Amino acid sequence: MAEKGRVIILMMDSFGIGGAKDAARFGDQGADTLGHIAEQRGHLNIPNLTYLGLLRAAQASSGKEVQTGEQSIPSILIPAKYGYMKEVSKGKDTSSGHWEMAGVPVTFDWGYFKPDYPSFPKELIEKICQEAGLEGILGNKAASGTVIIEEFGEEHIQTGKPICYTSADSVFQIAAHEKHFGLDRLYKLCEIAFKHLKPYNIARVIARPFEGEKKGEFKRTKNRHDYSVTPPAQTLLDVMKENGGQVISVGKIADIFAQQGITKAVKASGLEELWNVTLEEVKNAPDNSIVFTNFVDFDMTWGHRRDVEGYAQGLEYFDSRLADLAPLLKEKDIVFITADHGCDPTYKGTDHTRENVPVIMFGPRVQPAFIGERESYADLGQTAAEHLGLPPLQTGKSFLHD
Repeated sequence: MAEKGRVIILMMDSFGIGGAKDAARFGDQGADTLGHIAEQRGHLNIPNLTYLGLLRAAQASSGKEVQTGEQSIPSILIPAKYGYMKEVSKGKDTSSGHWEMAGVPVTFDWGYFKPDYPSFPKELIEKICQEAGLEGILGNKAASGTVIIEEFGEEHIQTGKPICYTSADSVFQIAAHEKHFGLDRLYKLCEIAFKHLKPYNIARVIARPFEGEKKGEFKRTKNRHDYSVTPPAQTLLDVMKENGGQVISVGKIADIFAQQGITKAVKASGLEELWNVTLEEVKNAPDNSIVFTNFVDFDMTWGHRRDVEGYAQGLEYFDSRLADLAPLLKEKDIVFITADHGCDPTYKGTDHTRENVPVIMFGPRVQPAFIGERESYADLGQTAAEHLGLPPLQTGKSFLHD
């Protein structure tokens, strides 16, 4: 049995590197989050990720050299394996990507709502409103969360009707004012909606609280909460917990896995805070543990909003914080850097993009290697399971010793 150490998973939400063979099926031909950001900006200073093999993995995935310009000297010199992973799940959504990398690809079809008004079936809204004591809802269409809050925020405050909307993902989202509507009331409403959504096979209900008194001042708060259906089989996190290990989630990981397999959940939002909390948890995490962080800003703040400059600056900041992580690693630790899908900020629309994702594994004892194309995100979970001395997962091929 392999020695037990620790596993740290840095999940860069939406950080695709192009090249998905089935991109056309999703209407995403040519999408390349990293490549297009570097190309459009003309300069991207990510020396640590470059040293760890990101650009070589991206070129292997997309067939194109990433034009980042001159790089600074890397501040970490840690051996790494690097390559890229294909997604086999049927969707390009958050739940599918996370579950697959934890060993459970989504082989069924999620339910979706139509994008135009009214998105939601009349009978569904009537059931939710009746149980919640509401006169009705606002929105009822696919939209950007920030845009729809601007559109309906003032009316929401005046009428008390929540703002309900969807997206290209399998989601039902509810935005409401923290003070005027109430955070606890919003959470309760989401629980009611989640119950009535079961027949529709929707992956998540998301509470989107906001603050501000008028258009131009509205701002979403950090008290987002996701209500997710449970994965259809045991994930890496479940197996780890079942075998006596610790699973520490940072950010929205616990929500994505419906709290399953989690021993400690730590809230954080914003790239800086997510990094600070992750480093603190790594400092304190015992042997035989997983620290799993979702860096949501790449997707929520920059990818969906098609903010190339914001995404680029976020990548450079993320790269710089790797220098803070390196001194905290113990001899048996391994770190994974990966993503759950793409969200090319230069692409049409505002939805996720079907892309391959990077997989970088580094640590003091890692033997450097190019591990090529992985047939499933599940290879990451299987590798982590082998490193931790856990029973093999149902899917995935380990690259621990490749």
